[in-house]
This record gives sequence, structure tokens and C-alpha cells, in this order.
Amino acid sequence: MNDWQKKSPLDWEAHVNSMVKVAAIEKQEYEGWVLTIDPVSASIVLATFPGNEEVSISVVLGHAVQEVKILKEADDEMKQRLSCIFAPEESEVYGPEELEKRKNDLKTWLETNHIPITEEGELGRTLCVAGVLTIDPPYGPEQCRSSNEIILSRVQGLIEGYLEKEQ
Repeated sequence: MNDWQKKSPLDWEAHVNSMVKVAAIEKQEYEGWVLTIDPVSASIVLATFPGNEEVSISVVLGHAVQEVKILKEADDEMKQRLSCIFAPEESEVYGPEELEKRKNDLKTWLETNHIPITEEGELGRTLCVAGVLTIDPPYGPEQCRSSNEIILSRVQGLIEGYLEKEQ
């Protein structure tokens, strides 16, 4: 295990949103903005902007990292650009009242279709289906999470049908 892998997640967090130069094994060097660092493998996810609007993502595996040198910190504009890289292109913004309405409407519709549903979390914002699937705000098929692929697929299909009917 190298020195990089021995660091704690708090040490790695200081590198996020920074321009870095990574020296790797076999005299390889990588340069880019740190998007994230995997806490299990210590792998570094780097973003570079070769063109004006395009982005290139590369991953330097944790076991290959020899040294990481911070070149500069991101300004607010770059932090915003980095935070949007993996964000969905058309993400709608919902206010608290609209989210509450969407949650209650979906919960009512699922209960009407005899699907067991409960509210979870400290604010009751997460819907839980039969204890095996969760639906987070804004309560669409993309926000469904489950380790059971069959249930996940079926509930996502039901929600898609519900949303199409509502429009």
C-alpha cells in the first residue's frame, strides 16, 4: 500500500476542486481538476477541458498514484462547472410545496394500486415501497433505488406510466 492509499478521506477531500498533477507508476503524469476520490480504492477522478464546452474524464487508480501535487484551487466559476459535469441536463427545480405535493400524489396513487408505501427519513421525504425500494425527491423513476432489479424495474415502469397519465 502506497502513501496515497494510506491517507484518510479528510486528507483526500482537500484535493477536491483543485487542479493537480499526479505522478503515477512507470513515470506517467496526469493533470486535471479533481472531481472526486474513491474512499475505498483511493482512485482519483480527473476532469480536463480540452475544448471550450467539452470535458474529458480520466481515472488514476489509487494503487498507481505516487504523488499528488496541488497546482491551484478552483474559483467559484470552475467549482460550478465541475459540479455540473455529472448533473442531468434537464433537472427541474421544485420548491418545497411542489415536492410535498408530488410526494403525496405519488403516495396516494401507489396506495390506490395496493402497493405498500411508507415515508422514511427524518423529514419523511423518502418514500419506501415494501421495505425494499426507496424513492427520493423529486419522486420520478430515476430516483428509485433498490438492490432487487425486478422490483426496481416494475416500480419504475409504474411511476413512468403514472407521470405520463398526469401530463
